[in-house]
Amino acid sequence: MSYSKKDLVNFRINKAKETFQDAKLLLDAERWDSAANRLYYASFYMISAYLAKREIKVTTHSGLKTKFNQELIKTGKVEKDLGIAFNKLFAMRQDADYEDFQEIEEQEVEPMATQVQKLLDQLETLLIE
Repeated sequence: MSYSKKDLVNFRINKAKETFQDAKLLLDAERWDSAANRLYYASFYMISAYLAKREIKVTTHSGLKTKFNQELIKTGKVEKDLGIAFNKLFAMRQDADYEDFQEIEEQEVEPMATQVQKLLDQLETLLIE
């Protein structure tokens, strides 16, 4: 079955929102590593929706991060502090997922939920323009 670009963008927007809700549940359960992972992926899905709409292809997480910084942060379409937050989440997820004995602390991840919500909102606004 073939899907349109609009279908793909809408799928990724919905995936971002659902994943953000998962992150909030994990924060409430004090599962900091998993919450950071879900916050990262909520951002990842919304950024990938934006890139898909603009027909910008990326094949890696690093590639997405690079395009995010080039297309959205450096151009001022998204607030710089949200770029810093996404880059921090990228590093946190990498550490939590791939480094032994690396645990994320509450004070590191808890404030990120507000930043991710702002990022999702800003990107969704750009996507409907």
